[in-house]
Amino acid sequence: MSDLDFQNISSVQNELQPGAKSITSATTIAPTTLLTKTTGATAIATITPPVTGDHVLWLVTDTPVVIGIGGNVLVGYTTVTNRPIALIYDSKQGKYYIAAVV
Repeated sequence: MSDLDFQNISSVQNELQPGAKSITSATTIAPTTLLTKTTGATAIATITPPVTGDHVLWLVTDTPVVIGIGGNVLVGYTTVTNRPIALIYDSKQGKYYIAAVV
């Protein structure tokens, strides 16, 4: 995704944005929309940023998944099935913070 497509991850969207995408859980994932759903239980170590600046992505997993061990996520976290988490990107550090929604 280029920075010109930033609206696809913006918190303000309309019916022209692509909507939530579903991808298979892997060591490295590359979300392209604000909300990404993952299937499978493979641990996620690295998240490829869809744009170069600071941004927030939302992730929902269909099974508990470990995120952030050895990649670009600052603190590891195990997801809860169908509970969204916010991934907040700090472009200066090149790292994601996880904000778990309870």
